Amino acid sequence: MNDELISALQAANAVKYGEFELSHGGTSEYYIDKYLFETNPTCLQLIAEAFAREVSTAKLAGVALGAVPLVAVTAAEMGCPYVIARKQAKCYGTANRIEGQLDTGESVVVLEDIATTGTSAKKAVEALRAAGATVERVIVVVDREEGASDTLAEIDVQLDSLLTAADLINRRG
Repeated sequence: MNDELISALQAANAVKYGEFELSHGGTSEYYIDKYLFETNPTCLQLIAEAFAREVSTAKLAGVALGAVPLVAVTAAEMGCPYVIARKQAKCYGTANRIEGQLDTGESVVVLEDIATTGTSAKKAVEALRAAGATVERVIVVVDREEGASDTLAEIDVQLDSLLTAADLINRRG
């Protein structure tokens, strides 16, 4: 599976090499363009299938905005509902931070595109827990291996990934 997904990401031109500034302020010699793989049907299908294999019966949650396509295709693959964790509550309508039906005590697995420091996933977990969910696991497409696992471990959450930065670098095409 890893080889097939790496090949699909490369074919979608979603893995780039050079000098890139990252959202947390650091720099990197490679960049994973989530918008290219999240808008590519082959990548989406492979990711949905892989996520579905990783998740059993828990409800899915996607972190807005990046993980919404991923959680939507995975939920469709599994035939289950999902929720969306907003970065902040909207200022209109229902003013929800969590969108979708979530029952108190419900077990939720968070899906995310890329983990670097783990901050956005941690905030999503905290919001889901505040809304009554039980969250013990986050699964990402790519773990950049830059501290996300430690950040999530601080709140007793396990980070799993379909791919790691090492996987991508070792298969540089």
